[in-house]
Amino acid sequence: MAALCEGFTLCGLGPSGGVGLGSGLLALEPGPDPDHVLLTDRGRTATLFKVSDQKPLGCWSVKHGQTITCPVVCNFETHEYIAVHDDKVLRIWKNKDINLDKVFKATLSADVYRVHSLRNGGPVVLFRGGGVRTLDVLLEAPQQEIENVISDEVIKWSEAFMEGQQPVLIFATEKDGDFFIYVQKPKMSSLHKYKLEQQELSKPLSFTAYVKNQVIILLCLYSNDALYKVLIPLQRNTEKEEQILSKSLLLKLSVSGSVLKGTSFAVLDKDHVAVLGSLAASGEESKECLTIWNTKFQTLQTSKELPLGTSGQLWCYEEKFFFTHGKVLTVIMYKCETSSLAAAVGKLKDSQTPDVSSFVNWNTLGDEELVVSIQSQQSVALKSESKMTLRSKKNTVAEVQPDTVSVRQLLLNLKDASTTVFEDELRQLVSKAQMPDFQASIGSVVTALINRCKANPKYYPRNFLLQIVETRDLSYSLCPDLMAVALERKDVYLLQVCLERFPDIPEEITYACLKVFLSLSEASLQRIDVNLESVICYIDIEINNKEVKTEVVENGFSAELKDDVWDTKIAKETHRTAVEFCPVGPQKAALLNAVLHSAYSETFLLPHLKNLPAQQAVLFLRYLYYLYVKCSEKINTVLPGTHSPTINQIMDWMCLLLDAHFTVMVMLPEAKELLSNLHKFVRAQVRFYSELNKIEGSLRELQRLNHQKDSQTYSIEVLELI
Repeated sequence: MAALCEGFTLCGLGPSGGVGLGSGLLALEPGPDPDHVLLTDRGRTATLFKVSDQKPLGCWSVKHGQTITCPVVCNFETHEYIAVHDDKVLRIWKNKDINLDKVFKATLSADVYRVHSLRNGGPVVLFRGGGVRTLDVLLEAPQQEIENVISDEVIKWSEAFMEGQQPVLIFATEKDGDFFIYVQKPKMSSLHKYKLEQQELSKPLSFTAYVKNQVIILLCLYSNDALYKVLIPLQRNTEKEEQILSKSLLLKLSVSGSVLKGTSFAVLDKDHVAVLGSLAASGEESKECLTIWNTKFQTLQTSKELPLGTSGQLWCYEEKFFFTHGKVLTVIMYKCETSSLAAAVGKLKDSQTPDVSSFVNWNTLGDEELVVSIQSQQSVALKSESKMTLRSKKNTVAEVQPDTVSVRQLLLNLKDASTTVFEDELRQLVSKAQMPDFQASIGSVVTALINRCKANPKYYPRNFLLQIVETRDLSYSLCPDLMAVALERKDVYLLQVCLERFPDIPEEITYACLKVFLSLSEASLQRIDVNLESVICYIDIEINNKEVKTEVVENGFSAELKDDVWDTKIAKETHRTAVEFCPVGPQKAALLNAVLHSAYSETFLLPHLKNLPAQQAVLFLRYLYYLYVKCSEKINTVLPGTHSPTINQIMDWMCLLLDAHFTVMVMLPEAKELLSNLHKFVRAQVRFYSELNKIEGSLRELQRLNHQKDSQTYSIEVLELI
């Protein structure tokens, strides 16, 4: 039995995704940790992601004019990263490195096709001419001559694995419609060439391979919608130069009149494979979907429709699928269990997996009906020639999948219900305290509400949505359309709550919220309910929206100081002009504070911030400067209140905003005074802390002397600080 679990977005793709993958995704490779993956785009950039947090840990780019030409991989033995750009230039670096121009560089004598990294065998380099070298041998003499193993052949695919203590590399080539398989053991200088048996009117589209009992099992996805298996012995007895490999049919990708046009696939275990492709029934439009098949019983176990389309690439690591879906990189976890006939037809009584469907027309089952689980929140089960109906007997679907089926069946049943009935049923569903996959079910409810909003522009259950977001632990990936609809309707309070509660908001959405908040007038915000807990303690509100001046003591800038040292006069003037008057009203300040709390990556947010209108950028900088001065007034540099921004958040956003708009702000007359005051205030603080650092040693010595004293002895001492 196999099942697809809830999916989530790892990152955005394309120019609007803000992830630096505007040229498209070249490859995805495992990172140094099981929870890490390395993304390589088709341009200049490689990014390390932590999958569970959906956030980047590092991003590296080669110079403009250079292009990464094969996937970046991790050396699992040294925790270094290896990239090849412009076909021949090898780069090796560590996590702490930032500038790839300053890392190890080696120019090779031949073009590289791919670098494979083995967890227990180190990296192996495959050249376009078919030559293979381990990385350590290659680095001993980077300009060593690389032999050409293939002639007039083009490498289509390659893979590497360990057999005992020896790395084994296998790759497939094509020439004039013929396909060849090469098997190399670089440490033993062993090379064997095979010719793949031709298939009439079809050709291989994708390959994968693994080793079992001294035999390479090569699986090939052909254009005739079938998977074939080829066995290649690692210990070759024959001395023939070229041996023809015969293949056997493993799986036919068709079910009940529907045919899956596969583009890529992955082996999950000995009985299950995943195939990404387009499923088409006669007379119907094809739909892209991700499927899991049982090769032992020739059944389609589960399927997920992908309405936004894919690139045709599928990666599988640590029981997770990775693939592009529209303009995002999607991650879906899966689960495979022991293969049995009961599991293959969806009748395994002790199954704990809720989202399993079977789409196979089992004629041998007589009149028994097949149990079909509802696939997803928006997709409908595949249509077969003979319609399948849900059981109505005692052994109902609820016995196998008691809550998940009821949730999804309920959503389908309520699709055409009236608004009152629709909301009443959903409220009852949300109020349930216990159910499997509770978060996923709540996400399904939010998605159902949003879908109805899209279908009926006059319908917008704002209070219901707020109730769900405020009382349930949701995330952006569980209901990605929620914030988009809130942005469209300019529901700033819902956006504020989402920014404060969702841990995985993409940078593009964060920027969109910031732009909306800055664009709203103070008058319009007066009529909107906004949570002011983050500002009420440091912005005192009067009738005319003026601040009440409070007695504060700055860090090093007390009004009682008479000395003109360290630019105190400048600091006082800066304090007087910036602190007394907040540039925005309390409602807008609270909304901007929610943006400051949102997690982000500087690399991916900066391109969006550059699109912020200049006047809005200046206003935002004025507010950040106001917060910065307010924080500096406090001994512990912490603003009072709930959800108030920290000094680090304020400084990071100030730096980010200046990086994005510095040239524009220098040219704007209204920004000149702001930049000058900011410069003076920062300079004064730097000088103040510099003076504190000078007496740090004396203060430590004083503390040490106090510890040495006898607490029972009374004395008066004079210590001179030099």
